[in-house]
Amino acid sequence: MNPCVSRAQRQHNPDVGLPPVAVPVDFGHLRRFTLDDEHLEAEILGLFLAQVPITIASLKRAETDGAWYAAAHTLQGSARAVGAPRLAVLATQAERLGGISDPDACRMMVRMLEEAAEEAQTFVGSLKYKARCPT
Repeated sequence: MNPCVSRAQRQHNPDVGLPPVAVPVDFGHLRRFTLDDEHLEAEILGLFLAQVPITIASLKRAETDGAWYAAAHTLQGSARAVGAPRLAVLATQAERLGGISDPDACRMMVRMLEEAAEEAQTFVGSLKYKARCPT
């Protein structure tokens, strides 16, 4: 269970816990939206993998609750779009932190997001997209 999420949040939002994930990126999900166009998949994954560290850096630099929320929401949306469920759930949890008032929780959340992002990047890089996705 994620220590950054309060008991009240878990009670009111049962989807807050991390789902068991077989793979960091669900290519079936991505293929449905790209109509099985491998070049488009590779382009989208490349853009996603390039954007994730920038967005996580925005979380680290957030000086207001609004800046934290905007970065977390951006990451959540892009992770859901490409089919990165663990990263999407963690980004949703980051949104629900409510901002930067708890620096320890924010640092922990950023570490978890970085780990999930690295996992997704390693997974994508190990597949046929390696040669086509700029990482």
